[in-house]
Amino acid sequence: MKSSAPTILIVEDQPLLLLHVQFALEDAGYVVIQAASADEALIALQRHPEIQAVFTDVAMPGSLDGAALAARIHQTHPHVAVLVTSGEQSYMPDGLPEGVHFVPKPYAGHDVIRLLTQQLAWSHHAASDWKAMGRPIRYP
Repeated sequence: MKSSAPTILIVEDQPLLLLHVQFALEDAGYVVIQAASADEALIALQRHPEIQAVFTDVAMPGSLDGAALAARIHQTHPHVAVLVTSGEQSYMPDGLPEGVHFVPKPYAGHDVIRLLTQQLAWSHHAASDWKAMGRPIRYP
């Protein structure tokens, strides 16, 4: 049986942080898929077209960091909402694509849930509007 709950991809290489946000999202009713790197995340996006949002850390191993992953998702999966997080004091989220939101660490699970809920509602509303007008879907 297919779940009607939104599916969220969490991209985090620190296991304790991953579990913290995973449990918060699952408690809120989301289905969670995990990836430990941007490379794994790109594979997950291909294998799981039901993914509606990605929550990614900036600093992680692999060929891309979280900011580059956000840009790639914005280009290749414009219907997927993206939240980016970082605990680095020097990180400036100015270079993130339009519509990608930044959540500084430390964060509370309820803050991530609130932002994801808002992003998913906006994405669904925008997709309906664009489809109704017979136009391709574009997200800010």
